[in-house]
Amino acid sequence: MCPVPAAPPGLDVPDRLSVSRRPGRRTSPDRSASKERTIMRVRNLGILAHVDAGKTTLTERILYVTGATHKRGEVHDGTTVTDFDPQERDRGITIFAAAVSCDWAGHRLNLIDTPGHVDFSDEVERSLRVLDGAVAVFDGVAGVEPQSEAVWRAADRYRVPRIAFVNKLDRAGASLSRAVRSIAERLDVVPLVVQLPLGAEGSFRGVVDLVGRRTLTWADGSLSETSEIPAEARAARQRLEEQVAALHPDALDELGDISDTTLRKALRDLTLKGEAVVVLCGSAYRNKGVEPLLDAIVDYLPAPAGDPAADLAALVFKVHTAKTGRLTYLRVYDGTITKGDTVRDAGTGRTERIARILRVQADRHTEIGRAVAGDIVAVAGVKAAQVGATLADPRHPVLLEAPRSAEPLVSVAIEARTRQDALRLPAALAALTEEDPSLTVRVDAETAQTLLSGLGELHLEVAVEKLRQRTGLAVTMGRPQVAYRETVRRGVTGLLHRHVKQDGGAGQFAHVVLDVSPGEGFTFASTVTGGRVPAEYIRAVEAGCREALAEGPLGGHPVTGLRVTLTDGQTHPKDSSEMAFRAAGRFGLREALRACEMRLLEPVAEVTVSAPAETLGAVLGDLAARRGQVVDSGVRTVTAVVPLAELFGYATKLLSRTHGRGTFTSRPAGYRPAA
Repeated sequence: MCPVPAAPPGLDVPDRLSVSRRPGRRTSPDRSASKERTIMRVRNLGILAHVDAGKTTLTERILYVTGATHKRGEVHDGTTVTDFDPQERDRGITIFAAAVSCDWAGHRLNLIDTPGHVDFSDEVERSLRVLDGAVAVFDGVAGVEPQSEAVWRAADRYRVPRIAFVNKLDRAGASLSRAVRSIAERLDVVPLVVQLPLGAEGSFRGVVDLVGRRTLTWADGSLSETSEIPAEARAARQRLEEQVAALHPDALDELGDISDTTLRKALRDLTLKGEAVVVLCGSAYRNKGVEPLLDAIVDYLPAPAGDPAADLAALVFKVHTAKTGRLTYLRVYDGTITKGDTVRDAGTGRTERIARILRVQADRHTEIGRAVAGDIVAVAGVKAAQVGATLADPRHPVLLEAPRSAEPLVSVAIEARTRQDALRLPAALAALTEEDPSLTVRVDAETAQTLLSGLGELHLEVAVEKLRQRTGLAVTMGRPQVAYRETVRRGVTGLLHRHVKQDGGAGQFAHVVLDVSPGEGFTFASTVTGGRVPAEYIRAVEAGCREALAEGPLGGHPVTGLRVTLTDGQTHPKDSSEMAFRAAGRFGLREALRACEMRLLEPVAEVTVSAPAETLGAVLGDLAARRGQVVDSGVRTVTAVVPLAELFGYATKLLSRTHGRGTFTSRPAGYRPAA
């Protein structure tokens, strides 16, 4: 745990450099000073948080304060810029990551408002892959919530520098100090509080800027600034200096008289290295705290690395298909794209032509002539590049690391009501999965049903409704089914499998002996000695074993949690081949799994329920009936690990048992043996 305000050791996270993302060719750094200044005046950032923490409202206020919009949009009115999809406005939540741009203090800010619901975490992952920084928003009452922690860990994986904004300080029960403690304890980071609130709850009126030693207040939407700060703020400034000096050598040299300039530079260095997180506060809904947050974005978050004069390297992170055509969203890492350019998909070798380049403002676009390193834009004319593709200079293609896609957890059967719609359904589903790689489609070999798989019940509901709205198809959705796994409980040793095939031509011969035991994930090893099985055949056996993992003996579910060892084998001087040993590995492991004692695994979720104290007993009883295991409980909250299959329709049941006052959040918690 990280105590507050003491400064615990920071995370050992290296500087986030584009070279770690770009293991490809780079040109000599011959860019002009003006081009370098252009890149330094850009910030590519995401707004991250738990659902209902205020991300979209904050984005709306940023657009309003910077002059990008002239009216403040409201989530509850369905008038926000970024939640433009009909489903987002109907449901009152962000579903699709939306990009917007604005200007502040001579800098171009490219923002992506990301979803906060766990079912759309893949949208967050794809956004984090192309961002240089982020603002993590926390509810001033709730502090760090489950999805807040999940997106924070995702940002850790992508080494995205962050600053924190504690929102909703005007609400009853809001507490900056309590929220900061939860950040330190649950996220294992050093929080550096650079602002103090003026007033509390309904009387919250402004903040004290500890770095600039000034007081900022907002009344009737206008900002007032004074250079006077309360005595307690001077003491807080001293504590901040001591925290920073413990982490940064420049600040340590000036300890006792640290200048504002040195303090800002030290805060920026610590942010970029991931050794601490700057914490600001305010109320986005009341339009309080937005301007200093914008200053902090410019001061502390990184500018994009890249060279406009280098060979082109751009990553596709989003695809959107509409009636007006296909839009491909890009982050340009190096080089320049101009309208009419021909580029190469480095993964497939296919060439594409850039017909138009668009500056994105949610669902509105402005055509521009070119995009340079550091830009996030949409392009028209690219016909086949998928999410994760690298668009590069045709003469010097490089391949960038693609964003990760989450593994689907829930499946539903999709059926068209008419024969005509059935003919159109495959193409419509293909377009759906092209836009959202976390959705997959397959046809069940036994039932011939078309199965759509995704990250949760809401994820699939949104996808099917989107399918209906976009195509007009009349489709029905069957009851959701979870993605089970099979694992080895007790293995076998010395299983011999001979693959012999003679069909008139060249024969096939492979002899393998396998040991199978429980393990983590899937591991393969060979203890064959004396060259009885050549190395290339051993690799073929491993490839065959991996193919056999697709279907287990219990119910045809994927197999995980095992170790396979090739202990012996035999070859034929003429009929042995890599193909034969690959087949022997596949069929041999299938036979071995049938001989093993297998166990079915089911996906589980960590569920946190908030409900009135008088209804908590009913909530606990319902969770027990759903095979939930309680891991924590309080006066008004309970956290339990529950099988995902038991959570379908839970929202409705919870409202019924708590008289409409209960809420819950969930996040994937892995797999456990099925009851």
